[in-house]
Amino acid sequence: MNHVYLFGHRQPDTDSIASVIGYAEFKNRSEPGRYIPACCGELNRESRYMLERFGIPEPVFMPSVKPRLSDITYKPVFSLPQDVPAIDVASLMEKEGIRNVVITDNEGKPVGIIGEHALAGSYIQKIHLTGLVVMPLPVESLARILSATIIVSARQILKGRVYFAIDALHVTLGRITPQDIVVAGDNEPLQLALVSSGIACLIIAQGAPVGERVATAAAERGVSVLSTRLDAFGVGTMINLSLPAREVMETNVPVLTLADTISNARQVVSASDFRAACVVTSDGTLAGILTRTTLLDDVRRSVILLDHNEASQAVDGVEEADIVEIIDHHRLGAITTLKPIRFLNDPVGATSTIISMKFMESGLVPSQPVAGVLLSGILSDTLSLKMSTTTHRDIQAVKYLAPLAGEDPDLLGSDLLERGMDLAGIPLEIILSRDTKDYTLYGKKVMISQVMVPSFCWNRERDDVIHAELARMRVVSGSDMVLVLFTNVQEKSSDLYGSADPDLLNTIFGKDLPVRFEGVMSRKLDFLPWLGQRLRGQVRS
Repeated sequence: MNHVYLFGHRQPDTDSIASVIGYAEFKNRSEPGRYIPACCGELNRESRYMLERFGIPEPVFMPSVKPRLSDITYKPVFSLPQDVPAIDVASLMEKEGIRNVVITDNEGKPVGIIGEHALAGSYIQKIHLTGLVVMPLPVESLARILSATIIVSARQILKGRVYFAIDALHVTLGRITPQDIVVAGDNEPLQLALVSSGIACLIIAQGAPVGERVATAAAERGVSVLSTRLDAFGVGTMINLSLPAREVMETNVPVLTLADTISNARQVVSASDFRAACVVTSDGTLAGILTRTTLLDDVRRSVILLDHNEASQAVDGVEEADIVEIIDHHRLGAITTLKPIRFLNDPVGATSTIISMKFMESGLVPSQPVAGVLLSGILSDTLSLKMSTTTHRDIQAVKYLAPLAGEDPDLLGSDLLERGMDLAGIPLEIILSRDTKDYTLYGKKVMISQVMVPSFCWNRERDDVIHAELARMRVVSGSDMVLVLFTNVQEKSSDLYGSADPDLLNTIFGKDLPVRFEGVMSRKLDFLPWLGQRLRGQVRS
């Protein structure tokens, strides 16, 4: 199933979280399980209280929607354990028409890769028949590799050097040890002499006959005997391919995790000698093979944006996502999409109101917990319907949701406001940054924060540290102007603090900050249009 992730803005407030949860339930009524509520920032105390009160889990935390390797569908992976003979790797490559085989350890974790290059390199390095060695290998496996018949099975595991009985007999006998393997031809006296010396295994090449005396002597001496139609050179070549995969594999293959971004994976694969990379799960086991062909597909995560429509406020990586819908109640921003989408922008008091209207218009009824969070979203964003942004539809939505949620809007609104203004124990840096919006206004990059305070004494007692923190935020964010509104619901006013070029501040405000704005409670409706007009006038002058 192609999941669709629903996101609010980067600094999620209660309305943002509520609308994401509410719209996910609405959409899942027709396509169960497809729509997933998500968030890309830390929840504030008010939002956490809302979720706890109505027993709803937090949205999935996703700091970025950049496509990751977990979004790719992988073809079946061909891998073999590191102890299998190299000939088995070659056989698998030929059978499946593949160029690379991943080699894994006993836990299924990739430790290397064998490709055509590695097999050819191994063959060339071992082309001489001198110096051949058999690693620990069951006699049955050696027989299979040589297409041989087991005449005598004495030693189950073979491990030793390989000799070809082409020198004088006394020379050969002077070299071999009880662990070694000797290849001989149609020479029964030589075969008997080799068996009598107590070697580990005798290989009779070119289909030469194995006499009864040789077989009997081998059984008595504990010598395994194999008969193959291969000549001496063919035996040497095939023994070379009996090496375990770990001796042939290349270990410099890049390894990526499912959490890695596709953009990073493209760079890794492009720089790899193999033009491929292993992809592993969180426990390190092999999940798939990534090739340049795999990366040709345009993989994008599908998202719905709620309570914002500006790229600066959206989840990281939104430019690489497939935006399928936007629902908002703010000013129009600058987000571009690859194709036409649904875009609903309605200047009501809260995005949760828009979602509630969708339930009402469709005849669907939200569950009690979702009715509760949508009600909380409206009450939070309109300050219990007291904000200047409140419309008759917000009031209508509250009347619709309250009985479904089993809540008194006045009491719920008071509880939410109390949590929202609880600033005790929170560092100033977090207080000023948790509800910020970034705007580009007439060529100026502006960041505006809003903080609800129980009394203006709270911020007035901290004038100096607030100015210092705003100056730091301006440097870190690269903004031309950083402003914060400390809003007092009881007095229906806001104190404005800011950091910018002194001449710009003087031109815009005409006095030193902080300054009291009577009747200003809404950032988007009361303050932002006023600021935009001042900046426009400053540009014209």
